[in-house]
Amino acid sequence: MGSKAIILVSGGMDSCVTAAMACAENESLAFLHISYGQRTEARERRAFNDIADHYGVEKRLDISIEHLAKIGGSSLTDENIAVTEADLTTTEIPTSYVPFRNANMLAIATSWAEVIGANTIYIGAVAEDSSGYPDCRPEFYAAFQQTIDAGTKPDTQIEIRTPIIQLSKAEIVKKGIELNAPLHLTWSCYRSEDLACGTCDSCALRLRGFEQAGVCDPIEYNHDK
Repeated sequence: MGSKAIILVSGGMDSCVTAAMACAENESLAFLHISYGQRTEARERRAFNDIADHYGVEKRLDISIEHLAKIGGSSLTDENIAVTEADLTTTEIPTSYVPFRNANMLAIATSWAEVIGANTIYIGAVAEDSSGYPDCRPEFYAAFQQTIDAGTKPDTQIEIRTPIIQLSKAEIVKKGIELNAPLHLTWSCYRSEDLACGTCDSCALRLRGFEQAGVCDPIEYNHDK
């Protein structure tokens, strides 16, 4: 205990459970939210603030990196690219992949960590998503750890932690319930800011996780209407 941690909190289920784990392991917390021009930017920001309020986190930073939207190449940031229907059996990279997004986010988190003296950065990456997202693989985080070690001050010690990277979505749901994480405050949908669509990749993975865990998802979906 006594450590200071930065938690990357998108507002989704994975980052919420990661935040719950970080809260149990650290004395001082700082929440970082990074928007990148995604379709559901406003709804995700609301979820971030709701989760931060839930844990009483006062030190929070909300940053927009609009250059990722200007670069484009993702259905999350380009209205001309459709968010495809979920196919949980495919190994193809989905249209929702935002090129090298997590590297951009980790770089910002590292800069902030050096300034505030944080010694850990938590990110809710999940290897189950790695067939689609190359920057969710364990080897990516191992490589970025080397970048942090090489590119920061000699007395800086910052560790990347990915505590749920090897868990299935069902295990993440169960871990969240075990830790009383506020899953009802989270938002995962790629398409909508009103009711979750239930059919994009993110919704489908989330719904399958809750179903396999034998638990009802506390958020409302369009198909519930």
